[in-house]
Amino acid sequence: MIETEIISNQHGSAGIGKVYLVGAGPGDPRLITQRGIECLKQADLVLYDGLVNPLVLRWTKGVCEKTGRIKRPHETTVHQHEINERLICEARLGKTVVRLKGGDPFIFGRGGEEAEALAQAAIPFEIIPGITAATAAAEYAGIALTHREHVSQLLFITGHEDPLKPERKIDDELLASFEGTIVVYMGLHRLPELIDRLIKAGKSPQMPVAVISKASTPAQRTVESTLEHLVDDVHQAQLEPPSLTIIGPCVPHRKLITWYECKPLFGLNIGVTRPVHQSDQQIESLLNLGAQPVLMPMIDIVAPDDWSEPDQAIGNINIYSWMVFTSRNGVESFLGRIWQRGADWRLFNNLKIACIGESTAAALQEFHLRADLVPNSYSSEHLAESLLAQSQPGDRILWPKANRGRDHLPNALREQGRFVDEVIVYHHVDQDHFPEHTLRLINDHHLHWVGLSSPAIARQYATVMNQLHTCGDLAHEASTHIKLAAISPITAQAAQECGLFISAVAQTYTWDGLIDAIYRAHSGKSSVGSGAFVGGADGIG
Repeated sequence: MIETEIISNQHGSAGIGKVYLVGAGPGDPRLITQRGIECLKQADLVLYDGLVNPLVLRWTKGVCEKTGRIKRPHETTVHQHEINERLICEARLGKTVVRLKGGDPFIFGRGGEEAEALAQAAIPFEIIPGITAATAAAEYAGIALTHREHVSQLLFITGHEDPLKPERKIDDELLASFEGTIVVYMGLHRLPELIDRLIKAGKSPQMPVAVISKASTPAQRTVESTLEHLVDDVHQAQLEPPSLTIIGPCVPHRKLITWYECKPLFGLNIGVTRPVHQSDQQIESLLNLGAQPVLMPMIDIVAPDDWSEPDQAIGNINIYSWMVFTSRNGVESFLGRIWQRGADWRLFNNLKIACIGESTAAALQEFHLRADLVPNSYSSEHLAESLLAQSQPGDRILWPKANRGRDHLPNALREQGRFVDEVIVYHHVDQDHFPEHTLRLINDHHLHWVGLSSPAIARQYATVMNQLHTCGDLAHEASTHIKLAAISPITAQAAQECGLFISAVAQTYTWDGLIDAIYRAHSGKSSVGSGAFVGGADGIG
């Protein structure tokens, strides 16, 4: 009885949903809290601010809607009262709603207003704190807001006071006499007014100051100056919002501890063409190197409508000497099907397993199985050679695969007297468009690299580009600014046959190798060094 009452109180009256006011943190999508991710996974609807990195949205399967309160090109302005009403309405329909806000919802984020509206409407809600923009911007720029030898006071103010208030609440004389660090949220276009007031109120014109634009993203830029020269320096640097201004003696010490802007791929937007649900490792690798991953999946992976052939192979598994996997998808789909049928790995008995590469073998290990064969070079040619060396004529080989792919592997094996049964356990479905965010990056010449990780992906990328040019949605000149990297020579050849120019080819045929190729081409260096990249993917299917 007590447990039932607790659950009822948590979720409100019957039929009433719940709203979570979640701080997404700043631009780096990894700075959202674990609790915030849990809420996103539960959400039916996510209403997110324009400052939220779209990569954060990959954690949810709910409907996502942007609620920009600032007028921007191609975007609709949504007023605060409309957002409040929407939260209440959707919760009354029984939905779990996440209100996702950049930084922390209660620090210049209007989260307090939204919580009050929910409370007055008797809507259950929770508040999930986030890393506020001030601490993130300062630390990603290498600025310690407090330091026991230099500064022990910290003050947050907004550069964007409510214009409807009868009088200003910020005391200029207090700010001028404040001996600690002052952090000004927003207000980039009001800098001249702010600086003028501070100097007139007695703040030293030589006081160190920094403006940080687009903090904790690969587009981050930091201008360090003094109060008297700041306006000119910011204008010359052409900084863009969102921004924070940090005033105080802590600013000059950033020269010693700047770290983020020194990352090897800092400032690059790099397209990831894999299916979104399989891109986590690539996202992490790129973020670790200072790049912004841009999700632009060219194919999706779906289960087959008809499992009769795989099921027949599973039923006759004892006739095979070898089973071959050429992708993580093949491993997960086929072994997942065995589990669904109520069987397990005891079916394999003396069956040997070959994998095209280490990443596919790692997927096998997740099912507590070890690969008997992994070639040194990750290609179908080397896999065929290795299998021929370790098998006998007359051996029957099972290949769980995609609905399309290269024929070299089965052809090479059959020519040498092996019997190969191919069973389709997943389908490639082409994606015929780019996300809107990606299209804007391309048109603005802000998409720097795209990684092509299979011949099918290369061909589909070329198809989508051609369609966009034909329809007039994309100027041909815009796409020429994008550099392309291929995961293997075979992928590069497929891209070139479609009229694409390849600027880099991976030496190791994995996503790790692909990212390394981008780094080498970008920097002119031979290698980042072993262990620089985490995760990867090999495969031809």
